[in-house]
Parts: sequence; structure tokens; C-alpha cells
Amino acid sequence: MPFTLSEPAHSDLTIKKSRFIGCVQPMPDRASAQAHVDTLWQQHPGAAHICWALLAGGQSAAVDDGEPGGTAGRPMLDVLRHQALEGVQATVVRYFGGVKLGAGGLLRAYTDCIAQALLTAIKVPLLRMTTLQCIVPYALEGLLRREIDAAGAQLLAVQHGSLVTLQLRLPETQSSTFVQRINDHGQGRVGWTEPAD
Repeated sequence: MPFTLSEPAHSDLTIKKSRFIGCVQPMPDRASAQAHVDTLWQQHPGAAHICWALLAGGQSAAVDDGEPGGTAGRPMLDVLRHQALEGVQATVVRYFGGVKLGAGGLLRAYTDCIAQALLTAIKVPLLRMTTLQCIVPYALEGLLRREIDAAGAQLLAVQHGSLVTLQLRLPETQSSTFVQRINDHGQGRVGWTEPAD
């Protein structure tokens, strides 16, 4: 089962006079990850490098930011993969201390910085969510709203026409039980449709 993080976790290492400030945090997509890196540059204008990695499905990334290729972003991404994380960004702000570390030293420094941050990180199971849409007569709207609340689902949209269309999101693992329960209550008066993207 994949995990994500409940909140950011940090580390701070000094290796041969270079300072490595690490952070791992939940991150939904590449655009948000890039925005976070831009904020880090504003907070650390004197940094030599801000390297980062993102593990977020098809939007994953590994950025060396001027460090020798494969010594920063990729090793950080590997640490996230090894921990079975998803929807997580790792960043390391490096202040150069005047002593070159070499490719092996850099690889170890970036890996250790993220591994240290993950030691204090709180991991939570990543729930895959699904969106459902149903069409019911007005008489069933109240019942459906109560069932949505009882299931801990999120009501996304309601449209009133000749019938009521409700769109909701809930964990994928609960969807078939929820649909069956609503069908039983609706006694053939509930229609399920594909939600529009």
C-alpha cells in the first residue's frame, strides 16, 4: 500500500562545511512542487543549489539544479520510492562551504539529508479516491444526502432538474458497498452515470 505524509518533516546536515537543509512534504502535482521550489529560492537567495524530487504518479520529477547529473534529484527520488511514498516532494537547499564533495559524496549527502527528514515524518496510508454520480427522484435526495454523510463521503455537486443529480467522492475501497446500499434503498429508482471531467 502506498503512503503519503501528513505534514512536512525537516533535516539539517553540515558536511565538509556545506549545509544541506532537507524537507519532505505532501505534494499533489508538479505545478505545486515547482511553486514550492520558487518559494524556497525567495527564502534562501544565497543558496548554491535547490535540488528536488517529486513522486506523484505521472508527474514525478528529479531535478539536480546544477549539481553533477544523477547526484541529487535521482537519489532523492529513489529514497521516496524505497519508502513506498506517493504524492510527496523532497527538497534540499545547499549552501556551498568551499569544499567539493565529489559525485559519491554528493550522492550520499542528498540521500542522507532526505533519509534523515523521513525519520521524523508521519506516514499515512494513501487512499485512492473515486468519483460517483447518481440521478435520483426528489423524494430520495434527503436519503442520499444522509447516506453520503454516514459514509464520510464528500458531496461535490448537486443539480436539480426533472431529477436530482448528485456527484460525490469517496475512497475507492468503499465505492461498491456504497453503490449497493444506495441501490437497495432506492429500489430501482437510482441511476448511475459517468461523472463529467
